[in-house]
Amino acid sequence: MPTKSWWPASGPIDLDVHDLPHAAADTEWWYVNTHLRLADGRDVGVFAAFFRIISDYDEATKQVAYAHSMTWALSDLATGRYLGESRVDVRAPQLGIDRMEKGRGSRDERLNRAMREILETGRVPAPDKVFDGDVRMASERLHLEYGKSSFEKLADNSYRMKIQSDDGTACELVIAPQKAVCRHGDDGVVRGNAGEEMFYYFVPRCAVTGTVVVDGTPVEVASGQGWYDHEFGGYSDEAASHADAKSEGAGIRDLGWNWCAIQLADGTDISAYEIVDIRGTETVGKWMVVSAPDGTQRTVKDLTFTPGDAWTSKRTFHTYPTSWQLRAPSIGLDVTVSAAFADQELITVISKPAFWEGRCNVTGTLAGKAVSGLAYIERSGFENIDTLDDFFTEVGKQVRKSTAAVLPLEPTHEEVRDLIANEELAHYMDGVHEQSMADTLIKPIREMVDRGGKSWRSYAALACCDVVGGDSRKFSQWLAMPELMHVGSLIIDDVQDQSTVRRGGACTHVTYGEPIAINSGTAAYFLTHNLLQSDELDSDQKLRIYDLYFAAMRAGHAGQAIDLGGMGPLMPAVVATGETDALERRILACHRLKTAAPAGCLARMGAVAGGGSKEQQAAVGELFESIGLAFQIMDDVLNLRGFKGNLKQRGEDISNGTVTLPVAVAMGKLPADKREWLWATLQSKPQDEATVSSAVELIQACGAIDACAAKARELVESGWAKAEPLLDPSLARVMLRAFGWYVLERHY
Repeated sequence: MPTKSWWPASGPIDLDVHDLPHAAADTEWWYVNTHLRLADGRDVGVFAAFFRIISDYDEATKQVAYAHSMTWALSDLATGRYLGESRVDVRAPQLGIDRMEKGRGSRDERLNRAMREILETGRVPAPDKVFDGDVRMASERLHLEYGKSSFEKLADNSYRMKIQSDDGTACELVIAPQKAVCRHGDDGVVRGNAGEEMFYYFVPRCAVTGTVVVDGTPVEVASGQGWYDHEFGGYSDEAASHADAKSEGAGIRDLGWNWCAIQLADGTDISAYEIVDIRGTETVGKWMVVSAPDGTQRTVKDLTFTPGDAWTSKRTFHTYPTSWQLRAPSIGLDVTVSAAFADQELITVISKPAFWEGRCNVTGTLAGKAVSGLAYIERSGFENIDTLDDFFTEVGKQVRKSTAAVLPLEPTHEEVRDLIANEELAHYMDGVHEQSMADTLIKPIREMVDRGGKSWRSYAALACCDVVGGDSRKFSQWLAMPELMHVGSLIIDDVQDQSTVRRGGACTHVTYGEPIAINSGTAAYFLTHNLLQSDELDSDQKLRIYDLYFAAMRAGHAGQAIDLGGMGPLMPAVVATGETDALERRILACHRLKTAAPAGCLARMGAVAGGGSKEQQAAVGELFESIGLAFQIMDDVLNLRGFKGNLKQRGEDISNGTVTLPVAVAMGKLPADKREWLWATLQSKPQDEATVSSAVELIQACGAIDACAAKARELVESGWAKAEPLLDPSLARVMLRAFGWYVLERHY
């Protein structure tokens, strides 16, 4: 039963009273979703949510301050476009800082640092935007004005919603209730796991009329049905007595939820939710309310909400279900709720990383009869990425998935044709055996890809598309492209170096022989060609991207030439004089050409695809060159310090006799006798742990390792200082900034 005096009493809910804002509510929101058939025959869905929270509480005066936000999105079923927007309070930057200071930020401190850099300037990271006008709330009737958008109750008890976005997408809809209001949860009460209590009511079926604007063209609504929700509350009286709880102003915490609003064609409406404590994955509560066609209501408690097919975002790399099985045996309900299309993720940087809310279709049975209908589902709070390590693990999974799609192990005739030719040159396939081609060309590459590796190269192009204001979702096929380029180089490098182990397994030439390894490794460079094709690019962009790709390939091979030549010819003079400038520059040239230049070219390619200016293209390219160079320097450093989990043997470079940057720097700091000993030790390629440890300790004691780590940091910070002024605040910029620190602070 309701526990707060200002909540609705038992019996019918007086909407004239409780639709109004509740001054004592820590958290309150008004929500609408609609299913619309437009006059031109298109089907769209629209949802919008208007939020108010208590953002500050003065214990002495008992005065509260409020903050506001709004999320909304239009799902265009014909094109599969999801046009969403998140608006926040002008005080959002300070509120975001306050949340981090209370431990409510990211679990990765590097992400918090990157976010804080932006917030401390008073700016909001995109895609969030500050309201484009004042926020006002009437007290005598429901009338919310959130910038250029509004939600109000009309004299005939219908609701009018106006939404206006910067890209021109807009709507003006009238939502007229057709059924009685329903209480959700326990007679209207929804409880969390830390004293949170919300009152929740909804109108499950409304008629919708009005106008929608997409691509600048207003179109009348031919027919429409909608749903209205209102929820308010916060913490229990005991929890709310604490000032920090009051000023938290974020509603239920550490909870995730699945929620659906189903409207069946026979007039039955169903709302169901499941709240889960994400710390222990335990269900906190679940409820279902069924409204029959005549408005009769029934509460159902034996529901199960089972996720089905999954989709992973190529922007946040979070994974969401795109189908759900909703069952309730007591009423004979067994329906499948399936997304109209997968990508209905709304990113809201300050309040949450993202959530999924979208238009769905429903099929199944109810009370022994076949039913169908429409639905909205929201899934929030189940973010599967907490740290940058988690992020790149998910990126790696998607890179492997993307590569598997490009290089299937059991390819069709058409798939092989597209790899080695095209439709115009289909006669090249005469006499080609598909599986034999897979066994000798595809399988050696896939085996190396599927072992997994560091996926930051694949991330570079997509991140730099977004950071200049582009949409990387249009180029998600590029995930496989950098990996193929990189794996091709690994296969060839291993043949040249006669290595035996790569990524935890036998090198390709060890398993398949040198001829197949050389051919498949070289082919990997060119199998990326189809991935570069895109109708989203004009001719100039395509030409620029091809130029950059081949620039990356030329640089990489030049770097390998330096590597093959080795540093040995420079060492006698270095040992004799202690002059290391030429040696250090040669080592850095190798790193720059093999790793930094390809990374920089990939970053530039992303910026070109994203429509970035020439200045932005150069800036992100130079940033990733700095990061790539720092990555290789830190690899040299970690080889001596030791990798996390003993991924590689400490001092492996010493055992291999490799002259790395720490060795070169040490040569400039050590006296002649120590230089001679270190060079002799490297030439002997020592395998005994004692000798290797002595060499590592010598390099460490003279300060060479720390100096190299400092140089890596200087490179990253210098690259960022040049790029930062040209990049607007955004989630992509937060990720790029944090990634630079990730490279410096990694342990594997």
